[in-house]
Amino acid sequence: MVDISELKTAEDGRTKWIGVYVGILATLLAICGMGGGNAAKDATRANIEVTNMWAFFQAKNIRRTSYSVAADDLELQLKTNPALNGDGRRAIEEKIAAYRATVAKYTSDKAKNEGLDELFKRAKALEAERDVALRKDPYFDFAEALLQIAIVLASVSLIVGGNRLLIGSGILAGLGTFLMLNGFTLLLALPVLG
Repeated sequence: MVDISELKTAEDGRTKWIGVYVGILATLLAICGMGGGNAAKDATRANIEVTNMWAFFQAKNIRRTSYSVAADDLELQLKTNPALNGDGRRAIEEKIAAYRATVAKYTSDKAKNEGLDELFKRAKALEAERDVALRKDPYFDFAEALLQIAIVLASVSLIVGGNRLLIGSGILAGLGTFLMLNGFTLLLALPVLG
């Protein structure tokens, strides 16, 4: 004959272990939510910075082009007016030299890190940062869904009894944990997710 107190003790032990398991899943879900939230914030921040950087790049390029055109116009004036000499010629030549120096500074300004060459590199680096964050985000989204379903299945297995739902929960939890870890590390690129 089966002792009911032994069954009750075994069932209580199973219930406690499932409770601990659900607690672990909830912790993983919280970590996953944090990772996904951070990836989304990083992508948004980097996208804003990239947009600002390219706008600054375009503004600098427009200014550089204006100075280059102005210098070209002054050079054309000197060529079309060979009789111009003395102070007038020197003033135009000085202005051409100043404009060309400004064009060079707009092209590359290593001191301020704000020349077009430097802005281009900075914008590309921000684009790469944004792209990494965008690649991470889907892993966290799918991991969160799988971990939530795993928690539900484990909870239902407490009510229904049996181990099939618990095994299914474990499989989904394992897959969700893998996707979460991959979201942090991007060790594997899964074609379905990104």
